[in-house]
Amino acid sequence: MNVDIFIPVRLNSTRLRKKHLEKIGEISIIEHLVNRLKNVKNFRKIIVCTTNNKSDDELVDFLEMKKITYFRGDEKNILKRFVDAAREFDTDIIIDVEGDKLFTEPDLVNKIILEMKSNEYDFIIGSSSSTFDANDHFIHGIIPTGIRVSCIKKIASLVKSEKFETGYKEFFESNSTIKKKIFNLDITKLKIPKNLRLTIDYPEDLEFAKQLFRKLDKNYTYLDILELLDKNGELLKIIKNIDKKWAENYKKEISENY
Repeated sequence: MNVDIFIPVRLNSTRLRKKHLEKIGEISIIEHLVNRLKNVKNFRKIIVCTTNNKSDDELVDFLEMKKITYFRGDEKNILKRFVDAAREFDTDIIIDVEGDKLFTEPDLVNKIILEMKSNEYDFIIGSSSSTFDANDHFIHGIIPTGIRVSCIKKIASLVKSEKFETGYKEFFESNSTIKKKIFNLDITKLKIPKNLRLTIDYPEDLEFAKQLFRKLDKNYTYLDILELLDKNGELLKIIKNIDKKWAENYKKEISENY
């Protein structure tokens, strides 16, 4: 059973264009993420899934220079892009790590892979409760999603819209015919700052990430991030109110495209 890590990326994001090529230190965000995911076990390939749009030519040139595997597919329909990439690489299970989830935790990726390989789940997503919360940018910033390719094909056949890049995971979460699981991370004993965002959507997120990387060791974990913020709470001022801005934009995109 071929398990591959897919990283969906496009450069023409309306909130922070070309963010994946932005540098933290001397290394681009996409390189940071790929290098971090190389610490994951029991997978076959890391594949950056970008689009056929000319706006992503610069990204492809960069990936080729860095010898990072990529696939170019449908710009608007991310499920079709995933299905086509899976066909190209003969993928059975996709570990979906969004390109702006720079802090994805390798150990938690390992656990999602083990769950997918050991069970018959079609879809696994992380949460701190029994329900999916798209606004939780701590959990979704460190835990990837596992999706069986056969399940993506099924969901894609049911979705009427052909234009969606944001919110596609909700199609799986709301479907009652697939076998899905919430992967619960026990955070009851953790001190998690309110509205902590471990994602890169806005310039403030990028600046926040730069500040964290200046203080984190190379092989950091999410626990190290929480400890760092407990001692340096002033860093959270950088992303103050960004969650509210994101939620408003997310709701608008969902209403327009679904």
